[in-house]
Amino acid sequence: MRSLPRAVHPGAWWLWALGLATAASRTTNPIILALIATAAGVVVARRRTDAPWALAFRLYLILGALIVTSRLLFRVIFGGGGGTHILVSLPEIPLPAWAAGIRLFGPVAAEELLAGLYDGLRLATMLVCLGAANALANPKRLLKLVPAALYEAGTAVIVALSVAPQLAESVLRVRRARRLRGGAGKGVRALRAILLPVLADALDRSLTLAAAMDARGYARAGTTPKPIRYAAGALVVTGLLGVCVGVYGLLDATTPRPLGLPLLAAGGTLAAAGLLLSGRRVRRSRYRPDPWRLPETLTALAGVGTGALLVATATVDPANLYPSLSPLTWPQLGLLPAFAIAAAAAPAWLTPPPPTSIGAPAPVASPERTRVVV
Repeated sequence: MRSLPRAVHPGAWWLWALGLATAASRTTNPIILALIATAAGVVVARRRTDAPWALAFRLYLILGALIVTSRLLFRVIFGGGGGTHILVSLPEIPLPAWAAGIRLFGPVAAEELLAGLYDGLRLATMLVCLGAANALANPKRLLKLVPAALYEAGTAVIVALSVAPQLAESVLRVRRARRLRGGAGKGVRALRAILLPVLADALDRSLTLAAAMDARGYARAGTTPKPIRYAAGALVVTGLLGVCVGVYGLLDATTPRPLGLPLLAAGGTLAAAGLLLSGRRVRRSRYRPDPWRLPETLTALAGVGTGALLVATATVDPANLYPSLSPLTWPQLGLLPAFAIAAAAAPAWLTPPPPTSIGAPAPVASPERTRVVV
């Protein structure tokens, strides 16, 4: 039975994307990284809408390609000869004595280029995963998921996340208008003709947003007494400090045990109490909350399962996740990473199709079943 079109809960998409980004951070295998990015692209292609934020995924792909290219150029410019397989020897630029340890150009080795390629692919894949969540999840609906105590900070984060989709929409609209006016310039001249209207549109959007937030009473203090607000702030700050010290105690083996897990739990409890206490001053209503159903659960489990499988692979077969550079070996795809890739692409078929746009034409009835009554 085919499910009806509806919007998937934005929290499910972000949990899925964070799981994929965690999986990408655990490996430098180019095969696994390329398959994770491909799985994210397949899900975006099948489940994104025609909303403005869904058009920004291409920008994340371009940014990922720029990251990989910059890492390779960095290896070539600042010394790529740390290996035995020399690909090309570039003229080395001599540097003064105070710049000892830094080399400009010189011999370029395959090992250094592959190391830069692997690191760039890992960072680019993580960026693509987050871009997939930004393209699939409605950033405005994420504001309803933020706790009441973090309403102001959550609004700032949501506005920041929606900047890239809005810029993508502005670029497409300006390019379309230039084509309608007969503008055929390319290169720097076309970039200048597009950049100024886009910046002007971004400024107009920011002014409109500021006026709308001011009209709705954003960031008003409320009726909560000052002692309660001060107590809530003190609890949050103290709790966060305890969390920081507890995390440091868990990561550092030389730190006494009481400064580890007990302090982390106590700090988390104080921070949660402060958030609950400060959240009482925010009064907001919710209209048509997003439902969390079976597709959302399966999507979140797919992302978490992908990250868990890569973490398990790191303990069982770490050589599969980090191909050797000395000596050079071909990257391999193991069984657990293959299951992780399959789980990453599963939401493309496990989630319902996105709703059509408001202006989409309605389906026309079949002429054989149409009867005219006189």
